[in-house]
Amino acid sequence: MKLWKRTIAIFLSTLFITAMPISANALEETSITAPSAVLMEPETGKVLFEKNAHEIRACASITKVMTLLLVFEAIDSNKLSMDETVTASAHAASMGGSDIWLEEGETMTVDEMIKATVVASANDAAVALAEHLCGTEEEFVAKMNQRAKELGMKDTTFKNCNGLDEEGHLTSAYDVALMSKELIKHKDIFKYTGIWMDYLRDGKTQLVNTNKLLKSYNGITGLKTGTTGDAGSCITATATRGNLSLIGVVLGSTSGKERFTDAATILDYGFANYSMYTPKTPDGAVTDIQVVGGMQGTVKTAVNETTPILIKKGEEKGITEKLNLPESIDAPIKKGDKVGSVEYTLDKKKIAESPITADGDVEQMTFWSVFSVIFSNLLTSR
Repeated sequence: MKLWKRTIAIFLSTLFITAMPISANALEETSITAPSAVLMEPETGKVLFEKNAHEIRACASITKVMTLLLVFEAIDSNKLSMDETVTASAHAASMGGSDIWLEEGETMTVDEMIKATVVASANDAAVALAEHLCGTEEEFVAKMNQRAKELGMKDTTFKNCNGLDEEGHLTSAYDVALMSKELIKHKDIFKYTGIWMDYLRDGKTQLVNTNKLLKSYNGITGLKTGTTGDAGSCITATATRGNLSLIGVVLGSTSGKERFTDAATILDYGFANYSMYTPKTPDGAVTDIQVVGGMQGTVKTAVNETTPILIKKGEEKGITEKLNLPESIDAPIKKGDKVGSVEYTLDKKKIAESPITADGDVEQMTFWSVFSVIFSNLLTSR
């Protein structure tokens, strides 16, 4: 009887342990089933976790992150508008895989083509957008590679704009994180990546998002999935909790379920272990500083809004602030001129600095300015 009870206890204990999530502080490469993964904080670009981050791999429809980046950059520079009409060419309509079955000559707005590209991962819509912007897909792909080079994506070569398997069409998890980081600077992308279900063609064509984390992960905001024979199952997942945003990239998973599990695991690790800390402004940062050679003797200071700092949770207790402010400054001074700084240190290492600026103008004292003041005072005294 005792042996039976002990056996049951051991079984239940084992079941409990295996059901528990992996310790947030002990995420190892082996915890991720995919061959390649990266976790990045987008404001700083700091990599918080990586597994074969620079391994050269196919990435399927994750390619569309760069396609969408060029589209949104064109919109922001007024070279393209959301209500502009896009006409599908025979080449665009010939795409296989995920698509919205565009027919040659069919028209949709830029807004609709973006929606199809993001939500349904439509290969034909991506090509239609590319051709509309650059005339041909080839010219658009050349711009994709140029932009990749500008972003420091050293592992990447694009051969098409939609991610269909093609020899030499390759990237890495790190490079995917870089272009994802750039795309999400265009906040309107989230109007599309957050859509679970929508329609085109007056309700005749249903779109369902390929990113199943939208239904299961707390804080998920996007971004793009991809699956092909060469690439396996891939995802670049973006999520935000509080003031911390993260990008989790997973390439080469053997199934869609595994890619979503891996993405959730690395995002969980990031949210459990890191935070964005807004440093405090020390007393004395806002004050009056003596001005040498100025038309007035002092100028008030101002502290610019401090940019939040990425830290490990708990490290905020060890952050110290050091005020660097001179006793006096020389005229002339313009409002906004840097006159000092607040330096933030953790473990004797500088981690951030906030400038202290002048909160007003002070003209330099000259002979004529002195004469003008004296003459004005004489007239006033009369």
